[in-house]
Amino acid sequence: MRPRRADARRNYDQLVAAASAAFARDGAGASLEEIARQAGVGSATLHRHFPSRQALLSAVFHDRVEALCRQAHQLAAGAEPGPALTIWLRAVGASVASTRGLASSLLPSADNACHRTVEEAGAELVTRAQSAGAVRPEVSITDLLTLVVAISMTVEHGPGDTGSEAERLLSLAIDGIRPLRQP
Repeated sequence: MRPRRADARRNYDQLVAAASAAFARDGAGASLEEIARQAGVGSATLHRHFPSRQALLSAVFHDRVEALCRQAHQLAAGAEPGPALTIWLRAVGASVASTRGLASSLLPSADNACHRTVEEAGAELVTRAQSAGAVRPEVSITDLLTLVVAISMTVEHGPGDTGSEAERLLSLAIDGIRPLRQP
């Protein structure tokens, strides 16, 4: 792939900055037309750089997703498996709850690089936790990301302290993935 021209790079950067502000203000459903207007470009330029809303979300949240993936790899390399998964899920939940629009960037879809990247990073933690007997065998990383995203999207639109509500609901979900005790 050849390098972008200076004006194309500038347009890309302006679109990402405008989208970041719009998603923080209005969530992932922010108007793409308004994002293009705020970036000082036309709608065609936005779509040339970002063929889908998901591609734009991925660009805006790339750094946050990469940080979550680095954390997953670090935890997999050194922490006890059960607590490592719990720490990471709480980090994902906190990040998603505190960053409006991020939950939508983690929804599974064919063109969602953010979801695939986070899923790959978290899969190792789930496998290690299952091998250690800390997580039920039928639990998948897809299940866990679905729960975290659903919790975050639910509290994003609720009143009050969304971070503490997300943490409370995530704690309930984490309790549910532990192996069942035999009577």
